Formats: sequence, structure tokens, C-alpha cells
Amino acid sequence: MIVGIGLDIVELSRIRDIVTNKRSFVERVLTDKELEIFDNLKYKRQVEYLAGRFACKEAFSKAYGTGIGKLGLQDIEILTADSGQPIITKSPFHGTCHVSISHTDTVAVAQIILEDK
Repeated sequence: MIVGIGLDIVELSRIRDIVTNKRSFVERVLTDKELEIFDNLKYKRQVEYLAGRFACKEAFSKAYGTGIGKLGLQDIEILTADSGQPIITKSPFHGTCHVSISHTDTVAVAQIILEDK
């Protein structure tokens, strides 16, 4: 049974400045494992990666029903399966998390569906 749906969209123009000038924000958003991946990407992919992960964490918090605040950005980790699919590897939710992240030249969007076991 679906217990939550969340959607978020992030403008890449806002993230470009963050990647260039605000490392502390990057470190607040990404877990250690996500940060390791981020640091090995070229600039354009760093922007897309950070925007996608931020949108995904915001979407998760909406689906979970708390919003960011009661749920921290570090409480959610999104890695990539061998198939290339984004997967949530760390969160307070114990059911199934369905994740979709997409990018254009101007935005990143993420949708989360939380399903009870």
C-alpha cells in the first residue's frame, strides 16, 4: 500500500553557485558516501548530482510527511544500483522506497513513492 508520495524540483542555476562557492552546503546535503561520488565527478555532473540528490531528499521528506527539519538531509542516502537506478540506502522508513530522478539543462526533478511492506 502506498503511504506517501513526494515530488521536488530544483533549478540548476541555483546549484551551480553552491558547487563553486559553498562547499559547506554540499557537505550538509550529501552523506560521506555521496560526497565521495560527488568529488569524483566533473563540474557539470556535480551540479546535476547535487541538484538531483537535494531534490530527492526533499521529495522523500514530503512523502514521509515531515519535511526537512524534523528529518535531516544526512538521514537520507541515495546511491546508484549496478543498473544505474537511484536507490535509497539509508532512511528512517522501513518499507519500500521507489525513486526517480531526472535532469534537463535547467532543472532536476525527483519523485519518491513510499510503500508499506
